[in-house]
Amino acid sequence: MVELVPVLGILVAVIIPVSVFIWLYLENKDKNKTILEISKNISDPSKIADMIDMLDERKKEPIDFRRTGFVTLFTGVGLFLFGVLFLGSVLKGVGALVASIGLGQIIAGYLYPNTSEELTSAVEDFEKK
Repeated sequence: MVELVPVLGILVAVIIPVSVFIWLYLENKDKNKTILEISKNISDPSKIADMIDMLDERKKEPIDFRRTGFVTLFTGVGLFLFGVLFLGSVLKGVGALVASIGLGQIIAGYLYPNTSEELTSAVEDFEKK
């Protein structure tokens, strides 16, 4: 009975990822078949292009480095404080590193505009000069 626990632990570590992959495959397979069947009955090319865009699930908007930078910054501050109060110097160093990465992301978010409105305003400001 004691030797059964490690074997079950290894099996669980294999079964869970495999079942998630199978579930995602079956979910997307039905969606793709449905879109294919609908596109067979559409004669308008613009609607077919919209159907193809539905298949492309990638995020259309750029990453907002300012928002992710603030999240990363305060995660680093939390790790640093956790190291100060409980665990010691190793966690203080990790927290400082994560906070520094967050600061870099915030600075990058302000240096490089990423939304179309920010890009348009940056180009208009440049053209005014």
